[in-house]
Amino acid sequence: MSVDKETLDQLAISEAEYEAIVERLGREPNDLEIGLFGSMWSEHCGYKHSKPLLRMLPSDSPRMLVEPGAENAGVVDIGDGLAIVMKIESHNHPSAIEPYEGAATGIGGIVRDIFAMGARPIALLNSLRFGPLTDARNRYLFSRVVAGISGYGNCIGVPNVGGEVVFSSTYSGNPLVNAMCVGILKKGELVHATTGEPGHLLMLVGSGTGRDGIHGASGLASRSFEDERELRPTVQVGNPFMEKVLIEACLEVAKTDHFIGIQDLGAAGLTSASVEAASSGQCGLDIDVALVPRRAEGMTPYEVMLSESQERMLIVVKKGHEEQVKAIFDKWDLDSTVIGTATGDGMARIRDDGQVAGEVPVALLTDPPMYRLKGVKPAWLTPLQQYDLESVPLPDDSATVILRRLLATPNIASKEWVYRQYDHQVQTNTVIPPGGDGAVLRIKGTRRGIALATDGNGRICHLDPFVGGMIAVAEACRNVSCTGAEPIALTDCLNFGNPEKLDIYYQLEEAVKGIAEAGRALGVPVISGNVSLYNESQGTAIYPTPVIGALGLLEDVRRHCGAGFRGAGDTVVLLGSSDLHGDSQSLA
Repeated sequence: MSVDKETLDQLAISEAEYEAIVERLGREPNDLEIGLFGSMWSEHCGYKHSKPLLRMLPSDSPRMLVEPGAENAGVVDIGDGLAIVMKIESHNHPSAIEPYEGAATGIGGIVRDIFAMGARPIALLNSLRFGPLTDARNRYLFSRVVAGISGYGNCIGVPNVGGEVVFSSTYSGNPLVNAMCVGILKKGELVHATTGEPGHLLMLVGSGTGRDGIHGASGLASRSFEDERELRPTVQVGNPFMEKVLIEACLEVAKTDHFIGIQDLGAAGLTSASVEAASSGQCGLDIDVALVPRRAEGMTPYEVMLSESQERMLIVVKKGHEEQVKAIFDKWDLDSTVIGTATGDGMARIRDDGQVAGEVPVALLTDPPMYRLKGVKPAWLTPLQQYDLESVPLPDDSATVILRRLLATPNIASKEWVYRQYDHQVQTNTVIPPGGDGAVLRIKGTRRGIALATDGNGRICHLDPFVGGMIAVAEACRNVSCTGAEPIALTDCLNFGNPEKLDIYYQLEEAVKGIAEAGRALGVPVISGNVSLYNESQGTAIYPTPVIGALGLLEDVRRHCGAGFRGAGDTVVLLGSSDLHGDSQSLA
């Protein structure tokens, strides 16, 4: 083996995987090529441990317009010739290292997934988890993450309308920052992430390429970490004003017939964007990195291809139409450069000033090994599940004292300090703002409205991952239904520890089974999502934390329902079982 173990560890490639690469490639890969494999075969891009499990999720609905995983986000028909595009993603590891930029670029990335499909972003939500606020480090992470979300989201003009914040010691070394974005488009204007036929041009648009974010997909998001100092350079730096201009320019291009596809540059940067588009079009690609605009001197082809510099898009342009597309980007004062072409030979060919620097089959880059393990139920789980709640002594305090104590806990107390930092009224669509069960937005030009919520409960999932998965779906759907909306689609973000550990894999598998069971029972499909694994610190994993984003549809937004009592004398009714088994906040 010509590559040392340290290099493989940096790329999160096992020795067995490297040997498989050599065997399938028929030779040893060079440095650039092994970097391409490291990114495309990473857990973040390749879903090696999770894809076999994700096939269990329900995806059968007449409203669905694209298959889950086929595009940057899920799409559902809401009637009146309109469709909603939505997805939730994690930016956990970057936010643990550099909380402001990690959270900010998490917003930027999920927004690009939405407008890359031709949809205008109309709403943001987030699901945040931190360690106890008694610790100064946790307070720092909490305040800077919220600042990053508001700093980026407010600048791009997309309202942040809902979410959740949870505090638990399990997240002290590894906070969770999950961001959800929702967009709207006309059904006939859906844009695909594809190169189409050979001969089309690959145009790079937006910010210059720097060294920020290199190994973000493989080295940061696809392994656990202990020392943040060496990982700080892998965190990207965002420019929300550039993102706002990109939104408008790309949506303008999307309304023309000069282009074939649009893809954002997120995890693994130009590598993932170009390879995935080529794979979708069943094409190859030929890129010359010497043509890529840069903001750092002396960058190698390896660095250019793996950079995760933000606010960049790949536009697949019809040959002969490049000047028309460039004119649109020039109008918005955005740099745009043709850097390559789609080819018919199925190869991902990377050049440096004309000379071939690396050449690998696209089909090989997009075909990582899949691992279907046999999970093992943790030995400590059964005693926890058999715990007798009746043995817990009741406090001697009065009900008033107990109530005040509960209301003062950070997990129950008002989160107004958080959401008042977000602009939730921009675009003037918000009918029910943050602070209720779910947010409601009107769809201008129609009587329809949509309801949105994010929910998860890591404590319950820790005690029973199957039940925890079901409860996350049920709670998210209840929250949108409480606004008067019918739940029609889900997006999930699976936050777990190291899946190579069989007890963690057990948690992941059981939680996915629970999500699938609840989705089928409620008749609501999972249309998109994200998997964030290796959430561990000092060898200890976070609680298994599946987070569900739910979309509901109101046929008449005027008939929405808000939270809270309306007047004295109104009847209060408890619906559902009154068999209360205990408070997970206090007993889990």
